[in-house]
Amino acid sequence: MQFELTREFLNLLIETIDNKDDKAASQIMEDIHAVDIADIYNELNIEQAKYLFLLIEDGEKAADVLAELDDDDRTRFLKVLPDDIIASKFIDHMDSDDAADVIADLPDERREEVLQKIKDIDQAGDIVDLLSYDEDTAGGLMGKEIITVNINEEVEDAIAEIRKQVEEVDEIYYVYVVNDDYILQGALSLAKLLLATKNTKIKDIIQSDVISVKADMKAEDVANLSDKYDLVALPVIDNIGRLLGRITFDDLVDVMREEAEKDIQMMSGLTQEVEHSDKVWQMTKARLPWLFIGLIGGIFGALVIGVYEDDLVKNASMAFFIPLIAAMGGNVGVQSSSIVVQGLASGSPGFESTFKKVLKELFVSIINAIVLSVAIFLYNYFFSSSFALTVTVSISLFIVIILASVFGAFVPLALNRYKIDPALATGPFITTANDIIGLFIYLAIGAVMFAIL
Repeated sequence: MQFELTREFLNLLIETIDNKDDKAASQIMEDIHAVDIADIYNELNIEQAKYLFLLIEDGEKAADVLAELDDDDRTRFLKVLPDDIIASKFIDHMDSDDAADVIADLPDERREEVLQKIKDIDQAGDIVDLLSYDEDTAGGLMGKEIITVNINEEVEDAIAEIRKQVEEVDEIYYVYVVNDDYILQGALSLAKLLLATKNTKIKDIIQSDVISVKADMKAEDVANLSDKYDLVALPVIDNIGRLLGRITFDDLVDVMREEAEKDIQMMSGLTQEVEHSDKVWQMTKARLPWLFIGLIGGIFGALVIGVYEDDLVKNASMAFFIPLIAAMGGNVGVQSSSIVVQGLASGSPGFESTFKKVLKELFVSIINAIVLSVAIFLYNYFFSSSFALTVTVSISLFIVIILASVFGAFVPLALNRYKIDPALATGPFITTANDIIGLFIYLAIGAVMFAIL
């Protein structure tokens, strides 16, 4: 049954912890999934979480809880745990990739202490190898737990070899085939292996067109590749093709989620990743840069209005439509840039040149501009007493929508071409730029129209 964290449950648990009732606390947590325990820890202070954690007797469950904690919560949690507990209760029961993530969260001086206390020397060596890779690369994502067979073996011998290796691997998605130099030759599904006759050679049933990634490939590119080909696991190789490890879909999902969260935050005007649990200064620091840009944009907008102050005094009705022009320009720009950024983020093929993509947005914007400018023309024609204002608003809206759409499409494409995150082009940047451009166009056209009509 799915667990639901309620205030009543939390109060009961905290009361049990405060009473130091080990037996009752253990019973409460016994049937709760590791993911749900991690959620519970988020609601406890560090001493309560530590007390509760040390009561978990199942080493694998304890390790899973640690792996499921948010990075910041895990870092705070590790600070209060002794090195030997981290090694024996966590690392010894973790996959190498998760273990490397935990070790990476420790200060440099504690890493060696924890590594030295790991009983399994091979696992400690695997963790050290993984720590040498950047966390945002395929090498930083991969785990060393992998099932391999030699291409020259027969099926019967291969199955016997798999039985020896399977204790180290939680889930078997593919069996990878290597040669005597451990260079990746292909892959096999378990079903194909089990259905083959025992004297069949592995080389006769191998799938040689397996998709692999190099250890230095960016994590985001790996996730896009997995999504494109619907892969649940990817082998990782070095520059000469030797098999290093594998990346499983759970790690790829984490990458996709993190990239989506990062793009959303950048589109919202946040310069770095923040969460509601962060300190006030951290949240303020993440928001201020784009707010300053918005402030500067507002100043430029005010300067534009100041240039046409006399025209606004003479024709005060123009002021009524300033918010409409600014809002439509910002909305259209964000729509256009968001669609382009989404396409770039999903790794969709870029057969069309930048010019063609911008041209497509131009055609879309022309249709939208015609519909919306005719709509506002009809409204003003029947409800406004000034024909000059009617023409001004319609023409301005038409031009602003087209320029905002093209601008919104071009900027992220240009940033992407120069290897800059295109998500920077969305949100406050587009809105502020289009506000200034829209105001200038509207007031300039108004000055002309009211002079001749």
